[in-house]
Amino acid sequence: MRENLEYAAVSAFLRALGALPRPGSRIVGIALGLSAYLLMGRLRRVGMRNLQIAFPEMPKKRRRQIIFRLFVGFGRHLSEFSLLPRFTKENAREVATYDGFENYEAARGTGRGVLLLTGHFGAWEIGSFVHSIFGHPIKIVVRRLDNEKVDALVERYRTLHGNETFAKEDFARGLLAAMKAGETVGILMDTNMTPPQGVFVDFFGTPACTAVGVARVALRSGAAVVPAFTIWDKQLKKYRVRFDPALKLVSTGDDEADAVANTAMFTRVIQDYATRYPEQWLWVHRRWKTRPPGEPSLY
Repeated sequence: MRENLEYAAVSAFLRALGALPRPGSRIVGIALGLSAYLLMGRLRRVGMRNLQIAFPEMPKKRRRQIIFRLFVGFGRHLSEFSLLPRFTKENAREVATYDGFENYEAARGTGRGVLLLTGHFGAWEIGSFVHSIFGHPIKIVVRRLDNEKVDALVERYRTLHGNETFAKEDFARGLLAAMKAGETVGILMDTNMTPPQGVFVDFFGTPACTAVGVARVALRSGAAVVPAFTIWDKQLKKYRVRFDPALKLVSTGDDEADAVANTAMFTRVIQDYATRYPEQWLWVHRRWKTRPPGEPSLY
C-alpha cells in the first residue's frame, strides 16, 4: 500500500510540474527547492560542515550563500527533470548546449569505449538526457530506488531517448562488458564509499573514501576517461554539457598502486570543478563519512 501511495504521489507531482510552461515550472521547482532549504536543517548543517572542511578560511556568510544557491539549483533541476518527456532535439537546445564536444568525439574515435567521469554538479540528469537526445545515448550507473514503482518511473524518464542504466550492484560486470563493446558509460564518482569498493584519496586535503572500480576498469580495458559535467551558466541561462580532454592514466605495471593513483587524479578533477563552481556541487552529501581506521567522525 505504501509503495503504491508513494508512486501515485510522485507520478502525479511530476506530471503536474511537467505540464506547466517551462518558466512556470522553474518558478515552482525553485520555490520547492527554497522550501527544502528552510525545512531540511540537517542537510544545511552537513553542507556547512563540508564547506568548512573544504574551505576553512571561507566566511560563514559565504558558506550560507553557497548552500542557499545550491537548493535553488536543486529546484531548477527538478523542474527540468519533470519536463523531460517534452524534450525534442530542437527545444533541448534551449535548455542545454555542448562545450568541448570535440573531446568526446576524439575519445569515441579510439574505439575502446569511453568512461565519462562525472559528479553531482548542476543538473546531472539533464546532461546525460540531452546527450542522448542529440544522438549519443550512453549507459548510466545508478543506485536503484527502494520503491520499485518509483524507480521504474524515474527509469522511464531517463531512458526516453536511448540511454540505458545498470545498477551499482552490477558495476564491474556491466562496465567491463560495455567497454568491450566500445560503448560509453557515465559514472557519478563523487559520493562516499566504504572499503573494499573504496580507497582513501585526498579530497580538499582530507582523505575521502572513493570508488576505485572506475580506475581498475579503465586500466584493464584501455577505455578513455573523459571528465564530463553539466554546469548551469548564468550568462547563457542554460546548462553547458562540458567535456574535457581524456585523462592520461598512470600505468606503471603495479595494478593496485596505479588504481589508487588514478582514483586520486579523478578526484582532483572533481575537486577542481567544485572549486570553480562551488554553488553547484552536492555539499549536502556526507562525502567524508567513512574515515580511515582510528579517525573520529567529521560530522
